Amino acid sequence: MNSNPQLKIGLFSIGLDVYWPQFAGLRDRLAGYNEKIATQLGDSGAQIVNLGLIDTAEKALDAGHKFRQEDVDVLFLHVATYALSSTVLPVVRRAKVPVVLLNLSPGEAINYAAFNSLRDRGEMTGEWLAWCGTCPLPEISNVLKRCRLPFSQVTGMLQGDSAVWEEIEEWVAAAHVAHVMEHNRLGVMGHYYGGMLDIYSDLTQQCANFGGHVQIIEVEELAALVQTITPEEVAERVALFSTTFDVQADCVPAELQRSARTSVALDKLVAQHDLGSLAYYYRGTGNLANENAISSIILGATYLTANGVPVAGEYEIKNAQAMKIMDSFAVGGSFSEFYANDFKDDVVLLGHDGPGHAAIAEGKVKVKPLSVYHGKVGQGLSVEMSVKHGPVTLLSVVESSNGRLKFLVAEAESVPGPILQIGNTNSRYRFSIGAKKFITAWTAEGPAHHCAIGVGHIASKLEKLAALLGLEIVRIC
Repeated sequence: MNSNPQLKIGLFSIGLDVYWPQFAGLRDRLAGYNEKIATQLGDSGAQIVNLGLIDTAEKALDAGHKFRQEDVDVLFLHVATYALSSTVLPVVRRAKVPVVLLNLSPGEAINYAAFNSLRDRGEMTGEWLAWCGTCPLPEISNVLKRCRLPFSQVTGMLQGDSAVWEEIEEWVAAAHVAHVMEHNRLGVMGHYYGGMLDIYSDLTQQCANFGGHVQIIEVEELAALVQTITPEEVAERVALFSTTFDVQADCVPAELQRSARTSVALDKLVAQHDLGSLAYYYRGTGNLANENAISSIILGATYLTANGVPVAGEYEIKNAQAMKIMDSFAVGGSFSEFYANDFKDDVVLLGHDGPGHAAIAEGKVKVKPLSVYHGKVGQGLSVEMSVKHGPVTLLSVVESSNGRLKFLVAEAESVPGPILQIGNTNSRYRFSIGAKKFITAWTAEGPAHHCAIGVGHIASKLEKLAALLGLEIVRIC
C-alpha cells in the first residue's frame, strides 16, 4: 500500500585510456562486456544507470557526481581489464553507496594454443588485456580498504556461469530490500507489553540502520475509524474472509462482523499513513472502544500481512522490521516465538498468537474463536496455521548491548507432524545441528524472543543485505 521510487543500480566498467591507441578493438570489446552486464541487470526490473567505460581519473570524478545526481542505490563495478585505482576511488567516494566488484572473465579460459599462434605480439598483448580483469583487484581493494570504503566481490565468468549470475541476482535482491526499507513507513500503535524488557527498542537506531520513517499512531484513531465502517463494507469483508480463510463452524456471525469492521478500518488506517508495516499492542482496559478494536484486530492484521504490510503484535518493532525484510524478499515472514521442544522427533515448535502470514501457510488458515487471549485483554477470533512444509529461514533483528543492531539467521526445515491446535500459528522445525544445539546457539546471541520465519533458504541473501547495510550478521546453521 505504500509506494517508493524504483531501485536504481549504477554500473560502470574500468579500463586504461593509454591502451586504446595501442591495441585496436580492445576498447570496443570491453564496452561490449559492459553492455552484456547492463542487459542482464536490466532483466531484474531495476533502473540501470550505466556510465560505460571509465578510463581516466577525470572521467571517474564526473562519474561519481553523475551517480550521486542519479541517486543510485548500489554500484556494480565491472573490472574489465587492468585499470588504475584512480579510476575507481573518485566514483566510489562521491557516489557514497555500497559497491560490488564484478571480476568476470570473458570465458572459462584463454585458448592458449590460439593465443600463442598469433604472430603479432601487440595483438597478443591486446588479447591478454581482454582477459586480465583480475589484475587490478588487489590494487583496488588496497585503496578501498585504506580509505575505509567497504566493498564486496563476485568472481567468475561473464558467460556460461550460472552461479555468478545467481550471486549477482542475490545482490540485486538484497539491494531491492535495502531500498524498500529505506522508504518504508513503519507504524507503531499502542505501547509495549509491560515488563517484556527484551522487546524495548531504540527507534532512532532502527532509522539509522534501515532508513525509513516511524509513524506513531494512537489506538483511538483506529477505534474512531471502526465507527465509520458501513454495513456494506462489513458484509464485503466477511465474504472475503470466507473465501480467504477456513472459517470454523463455531465462529459466530457477530464476531466475524466485528473482525471485518476492524479489518476495513485497519486498511484505511494503513492507507491514510501510507504504512508498509505495523507493530501494535494495547491493553485497552477502561476504554471499550479501544478494547473492541484491539481484541478484533487479528484477522485484519493477518490479511494485511499476507498482502505486503506485515503486522507484528506485542509492539515488537524489531520483528516488524524482520518481517518486512522477509516479505520484501518475497518469502513471507511469519511472526514467531519458541513454543516447546520435541526431543523425540528432534524438532522445535515455534508459533505465536495474533497475526500470521497467510501467504506462506500450509493449506488454508483456520479461523477459530478464543474465549480468552492468553496474557492479553478480551476475546475473539484468532488464526491457526503452520508455515509451508519445506525449507525455511529464521531472521531476528537483534539489538545488542552496545546499542547496535545485527541479524541473527538460521536455515531449517518446516516438517509435518502433530501441532497444538489452540487457535494460534504453530509449526515444527528441524535444524541441521539438532534442536538442542540450535536453541543453545541461537539464544547465546541474545535475541528478543520473537523472530520472522520465511519460506526457502535465503541466508546468503540476508548476508548480502547485511553487507549493504553495514550490519553484523550471525548465522547459526
